[in-house]
Amino acid sequence: MIRLVLLGGPGSGKGTQADVLKEKYKAVKLSTGDLLRGEIRNDSELGKQAKSFMDKGELVPDSVMIGILDKITADFEAKKQGYILDGFPRTVPQAKALLEMLDKQGVTLSMALLIDVPEEELVRRLSSRWTCKDCSSTVGYPDGKPEGAVCRQCGGELYQRDDDKRETILNRMDVYKKNTQPLISFFEEKALLQQIDGLGTFEEISGRIIDLFNKKEIK
Repeated sequence: MIRLVLLGGPGSGKGTQADVLKEKYKAVKLSTGDLLRGEIRNDSELGKQAKSFMDKGELVPDSVMIGILDKITADFEAKKQGYILDGFPRTVPQAKALLEMLDKQGVTLSMALLIDVPEEELVRRLSSRWTCKDCSSTVGYPDGKPEGAVCRQCGGELYQRDDDKRETILNRMDVYKKNTQPLISFFEEKALLQQIDGLGTFEEISGRIIDLFNKKEIK
């Protein structure tokens, strides 16, 4: 049964790879947003606590997030349902709380998987993205948008969002490195970190991940 933390910078493709793993291993992909929305929608006690912070524009405390995750994963354990955490934990205290939670459940994390892509490649990927003004679909032009290019889906005008511009992306990278490097070091110290080369085609990267899982006998 898979219990996976997925790590990777913006533009690393971890969300797309999580979708592949979800299908192959019959797992559930969980993001922080999914967890919060589910509990709020169910009007649970933890959901009410989370909503009270969100309504004030404040971050939901780690204790509430772990409480929600504990409730959901305990149910998964009973059903023998694997899961992939995408976007959680984001900090070392969250990672410590996650491992303590799993220990209390009597289980262990399969691994923390880092999709490793050089920063310059991440910047190139993200800054090549253009969005359609009409249908919001996106297209990548790594070598620059050709003159006169329009949306491939509907023929609409393409523009570059502020968060896809190089200056903004470089700021995002700084934030990512500041927040994630301690997390990588933490999982490495716990002998839970595995990493794969995130360069290559979508299929090549998926193949590397699946080969790693087979080697570690993760099913």
